[in-house]
Amino acid sequence: MALPTRGCDSGRPVSRGDRLKALSIRQPWAWLIAAGCKDIENRGWRTRFRGRIYVHAGRRFDHRSLASRPLRRPGLLDEQAMSVVSHLARSWRMSAIIGEVDIVDCVDHSDSPWFTGPHGFVLANPVLYETPIRCMGKRSFFQPQMEEAQA
Repeated sequence: MALPTRGCDSGRPVSRGDRLKALSIRQPWAWLIAAGCKDIENRGWRTRFRGRIYVHAGRRFDHRSLASRPLRRPGLLDEQAMSVVSHLARSWRMSAIIGEVDIVDCVDHSDSPWFTGPHGFVLANPVLYETPIRCMGKRSFFQPQMEEAQA
């Protein structure tokens, strides 16, 4: 299967021919990252990696963490984003590549309202795909094996 054309919001292709690594992230955090709402991915481990990755929506929804976080804090998410998060909790298809983002730093402290630590991957230039690409996830960074589109 041909991988999707990589690009930024303007649709201009990125001039790399290499395949991207992927990082599996539970929903709704994966969607919030690819949609440009969440600028930090919290992890228990550091990374030296910098560059573009696929955002993989894991097969599980993070209900426990979602319930414990005050997503309705003023300025964190608008009503449209909250509506999407609620919809994701009920119906989102998991285990798919849903977009791309750049990892630009790894920090131990941040002023971002999304940072909970202990480490945060600082993210930039997100792209949310119109159509998710089915793919099984793995822990840490991985080379995705995307399934062929069914005819």
